[in-house]
Amino acid sequence: MAIKVEIPGPLREQAGGNTEVTVTGATVGAALADLVKQHPALEPKLFANGAIRPYINVFVNNEDIRYLDEMDTALTDGVVVALIPAVAGG
Repeated sequence: MAIKVEIPGPLREQAGGNTEVTVTGATVGAALADLVKQHPALEPKLFANGAIRPYINVFVNNEDIRYLDEMDTALTDGVVVALIPAVAGG
């Protein structure tokens, strides 16, 4: 099952400069585990103590996983997972 993960600009250096990475996984958690397996430098940027960092928003086909099943959100072939870091400031 091929899942596309869109990598935002601030994280591209840790993803080898890629704008998107193809991963496998039946859930968001499994797909992100495959992502950090391929690009280990992303792990400290995405996770703290095994949980997704609060300032990283994860969307599956434009739906926020916080309103779905979070990291257990099921994925199907061809879906797009977008990583969106929160922006703060004024």
